Amino acid sequence: MLKSDYIVGLVDGEGSFTVYIKDPKSQKKIERRTKAEPRFYIKLIEKDKKILYELKKYFGCGNVYFQKDTRKNHQNCYRFEVTKRDDLQKIIIPFFKKNKLLFISKQNDFKLFCELMSRIKKGEHLTDLGLEKMYQIKQKMH
Repeated sequence: MLKSDYIVGLVDGEGSFTVYIKDPKSQKKIERRTKAEPRFYIKLIEKDKKILYELKKYFGCGNVYFQKDTRKNHQNCYRFEVTKRDDLQKIIIPFFKKNKLLFISKQNDFKLFCELMSRIKKGEHLTDLGLEKMYQIKQKMH
């Protein structure tokens, strides 16, 4: 059974809080279902995938995916990912508010992630001005 301290350390090193946001000024046609897609994920090499399944069990949400990597000197990976907004809001965010991340850079990304999630909940991503503000916030994330 995983412990919260272990999960925090794992996420500090290998995790990511991100929101894919369509650049409102881009002329490129990017096919996405939504204009703002929040994600929490951890990516590990194939031989460590068991831990990702343990995380899925611990949180009771998300999925584990195979991620092929064809780059030289890179291994295939597996990814535990949570994309469902309700799970992010009710499970992932409260966990990391209670169990603080240690790395300043990861704390900053989490803070910005929470801000973007709040704006999504308010529907700001559905307006041009809101999407532009969210895109600017996203640029501050790693």
